[in-house]
Amino acid sequence: MPKTKLAVLADENPWTAAETTEVRTELEADRERLTRELSISAKGLQDLLRDNVDGAGNDQADVGSKGLERDAEMSLAANQRELLLQTEKALRRLDDSSYGVCESCGEPIGKMRLMAFPRATLCMPCKKREERH
Repeated sequence: MPKTKLAVLADENPWTAAETTEVRTELEADRERLTRELSISAKGLQDLLRDNVDGAGNDQADVGSKGLERDAEMSLAANQRELLLQTEKALRRLDDSSYGVCESCGEPIGKMRLMAFPRATLCMPCKKREERH
């Protein structure tokens, strides 16, 4: 069964096999990197949480510092998880040929936007509208 062509703006050339491969390769590399980083973050969080339990007798400054470190690590892990989910979604969209279609209006997102930000799911007008709300 022939692959469906990916959406492009009216003034853009169709996606080439090389461009699609480049985007897929970048997304797959991101997925591997994010998976590794999440694993490291999870280990770091486990260590921080264990230190909080084992740290009886720490002064208030140490407790506060460890709390800030734990919060920063949790925030980083949450951001990494979100990027990983966006990356996996982009790869699924490449597989089902919906990559490049705005999730809000159904119009093409644009190759240049996707080449710069391969996880994009909204065209520029919809992204601007979303940011205003």
